[in-house]
Amino acid sequence: MVTPRLTESGLSMVDWHLVKEMKPPRTQQEWEAEFQKYQQFPEFKILNHDMTLTEFKFIWYMEYSHRMWGRVVGLAYILPAAYFWRKGWLSRPMKGCVLALCGLVCFQGLLGWYMVKSGLEEKPDSYDIPRVSQYRLAAHLGSALVLYSASLWTGLSLLLPRHQLPETRQLVRLRHFAHGTTALVFLTALSGAFVAGLDAGLVYNSFPKMGERWIPDDLLAFSPMLRNIFENPTTVQFDHRILGTATVTVITALYLFSRTIPLPRRTRTAVASLLAVACMQVGLGISTLLLYVPTPLAATHQSGSLALLSVALWLMAELRRLPK
Repeated sequence: MVTPRLTESGLSMVDWHLVKEMKPPRTQQEWEAEFQKYQQFPEFKILNHDMTLTEFKFIWYMEYSHRMWGRVVGLAYILPAAYFWRKGWLSRPMKGCVLALCGLVCFQGLLGWYMVKSGLEEKPDSYDIPRVSQYRLAAHLGSALVLYSASLWTGLSLLLPRHQLPETRQLVRLRHFAHGTTALVFLTALSGAFVAGLDAGLVYNSFPKMGERWIPDDLLAFSPMLRNIFENPTTVQFDHRILGTATVTVITALYLFSRTIPLPRRTRTAVASLLAVACMQVGLGISTLLLYVPTPLAATHQSGSLALLSVALWLMAELRRLPK
């Protein structure tokens, strides 16, 4: 999902077929026919009207790679699940979990096409840069994060043995603190979809201030006021900054609080890793902003959000309570 948005290639494939599109164009005639289909849609007419066939091939292959990777991921879930189910290796609770994960995979694919369609729609009297709906982009990313989180949590729950930790008041507080921190990490990552969807990373490329001010003049420029949160690029960037700052602050507090509690070595490693990844992610975010969102750095920053969420889930798994 990261690469198509950053390379502006997500609208290069203008139709969707589960099997048919797995075969890319091969001959010059097939490529020209594909290019002609793309030329009928707003992105070519408004933004890329001088694009050559060679340039089109690049963005087409970027989107094609993303779609094929989605199919590989889908098969990586469904085929082993079907095999394990047939062999009788899944417990009753695990069967429900596997069905839910496979359902999420299918839903994610359909949601991806629903998102792309929003960028292919003709908008009369509009000369804005064609882009997918930031709401659908956020839904697509959110669905992917839920699928990833559920998969990782299932794996960690099966592979990591629970620690024999005494249920003290401090430990319970730390567990709740870790759960809240993970939710904040998830929310911050999700807010990045609105930043990407509105190109909000390009409106104020300074830090810590936004231009010459701490609070920009156009923060609440849209009416009604609620629209600013999701549709005003300035507000979207401002919110992402606040969420990022809050996340690293909360993780630092979590680390300091964990130092007051006797924890197993593996759990301490998880807490320290969470703080280290959070600091790295903040550095990547600021660098991406100051350098006007170069694609490699922006992709690394978006990948960093997934790494941070992964470590937060690892810590949650370490702090699981023992079954009664």
